[in-house]
Amino acid sequence: MEMDASYNGFLVGLSFLIAVFGSFTALQLTNGMKYSRSGPSTAWIIAAALSLGGGGIWTMHFIGMLAYQIPSDIGFDPLLTFLSLVVAVIAVGVGITIAVSGKLSMVRLMGAGVFTGAGVASMHYLGMKAMVMHGSMHYDSLLVGISVAIAIVAATIALWLAVNLKGTLTMLGASVIMAIAVCGMHYTGMAAMIMHHDHLMEPAIIEGSVSPMTMALFIFCATMLLLVMCLIMSLSQLSMRMEEEFVEEPLAPRSGHQG
Repeated sequence: MEMDASYNGFLVGLSFLIAVFGSFTALQLTNGMKYSRSGPSTAWIIAAALSLGGGGIWTMHFIGMLAYQIPSDIGFDPLLTFLSLVVAVIAVGVGITIAVSGKLSMVRLMGAGVFTGAGVASMHYLGMKAMVMHGSMHYDSLLVGISVAIAIVAATIALWLAVNLKGTLTMLGASVIMAIAVCGMHYTGMAAMIMHHDHLMEPAIIEGSVSPMTMALFIFCATMLLLVMCLIMSLSQLSMRMEEEFVEEPLAPRSGHQG
């Protein structure tokens, strides 16, 4: 028997705001890399990958999954959940590395977009596989294909924006666009899922998984940690840029004669 599903509107809205925040933070960090004398260091790439892959995409994904409500108890496999986070961060990290390392040609952009988008889609369906419930999961192949296509297009646009944008307001607008694309991919993938109730599922399997409340607490703490880390790095980058500009600024010539 197919289960009727609904969504918690508050959590859906929260997932969108997190996607905006994560995208904006990643754009700020990537923009800082472009103007740094030392170039895109490993630490900065990891920070940007965590911001977008871990914050904007993975955190949005799981809050969106917590918003998904069916008439059954739901838990999460901790190993698959953590693995989906690793996949998202690595996929975005590789894409950002390609985007900020040298001139971004169309071929490189498309290659990075396909790799990152496929990684994000893999994260999504791996995360859905981590759901443990009294039911079996099936997919609409057409909607799955559409969700993967959205992920690739969104990743390509995100990488292009990361390299070419300037200005806080412009990056904020781009973050909203990126969040719409990320949420579009996620909820299209969720729409592709068809749940059927399984009376043979053992209750012990549900009890051995991580509860949604525990998962929500973990995601909240991880996001706050990410916020603090990125804030510190952003302030450090701003301080370094101001110091470089101060050192490079030529001394203004004095007017008049000394006597």
